[in-house]
Amino acid sequence: MGDGKPATIYDVAARAGVSKSLVSLVLQRSPRVSDQRRAAVLKAIQELDYRPSTAAVSLAGTRSRTIGVVLDDFRNQWFVDLLTGLRESLQDQGHRLVVADRFLNTGLDASPVEGFLSMRVEGIVIAGEPTTDLAIPASMPLVIAGGRVAIPRADTVANDDHAGGGIAAQHLLDLGHTRLGFVGASSAASAERQAGFEQAAATRASVVTTVLPGEPTEEAGSRALGMLLDEHPDVTAVFAANDVMALGALSELAERGLRVPEDVSVIGYDDTPVAAMRYVGLTSIDDRSVEIGRGAGERLLARIADPALVATEVLVEPHLVARRTTATRWPAPGQEARPASVTRARPRAPRESAP
Repeated sequence: MGDGKPATIYDVAARAGVSKSLVSLVLQRSPRVSDQRRAAVLKAIQELDYRPSTAAVSLAGTRSRTIGVVLDDFRNQWFVDLLTGLRESLQDQGHRLVVADRFLNTGLDASPVEGFLSMRVEGIVIAGEPTTDLAIPASMPLVIAGGRVAIPRADTVANDDHAGGGIAAQHLLDLGHTRLGFVGASSAASAERQAGFEQAAATRASVVTTVLPGEPTEEAGSRALGMLLDEHPDVTAVFAANDVMALGALSELAERGLRVPEDVSVIGYDDTPVAAMRYVGLTSIDDRSVEIGRGAGERLLARIADPALVATEVLVEPHLVARRTTATRWPAPGQEARPASVTRARPRAPRESAP
């Protein structure tokens, strides 16, 4: 439009010389419109760069072809691959994704689901662990992607976290480590990974753990490892509940003058893009989040087509991606122990609090 304002459906109708209702019929791909009038409307839409709102189309009675996705935290790169898989499974059917962070707008005292409902989304994917505050209507098709907190009417597509923890332990055992540490946070996924890790290590190694309440962040990983090493400086390998916490563990080790992997091996979980960076080279458990996203999209489409489907749980098998943060235990049996100046954890300088 010449005045800089976005074109409206009335502008399209005036340009094409038809009624507003006929423009609506064209947008709905109704067969009741003649080819000549349809061509005139489409030409006007192109000339005016008219973009109908999803809400308006939904209110007109057509499908919105929109899927809402609720994330735990935009900062967690695990969601990058998950969203890739979701997009791959949904785009062929013409669906678009609308993404919201569950905690981003907590100050507004509104759930992201409310916005999704106003847009008339056809289904919702919760990426992570669902909470009761989301208040999703019982009639809304729902899939949990990545979380293991079951909702009776929702499908779940997740990584087998327990098996992944076992794979991490076996990798460290194969490298000769017998004094292992685990750092995690208060989440269902972290608890499953810890349980699998401890179970696999039980017969050949001792495991010490530090699990902090709250979110599994980089800061939490740093603090948890610091606490663990203060009490158990003889630990030679650490498994972190996710890659973000593993990055915090790497920072803590660097601050203490401990080398990775010569002094302490570190393994993370999720195999995020950061883990694969050459500078980081973090050994990690690939939870195959692309496959989780793809499976969640497929299950959601099936549930949209048939809301009466029985809820199912699909577990995706993880696998190890070994990089340079894990290595054979040092010293090897028969060699001298590492110097006391390295073995003993150095006291940390107090961090300044944010103003």
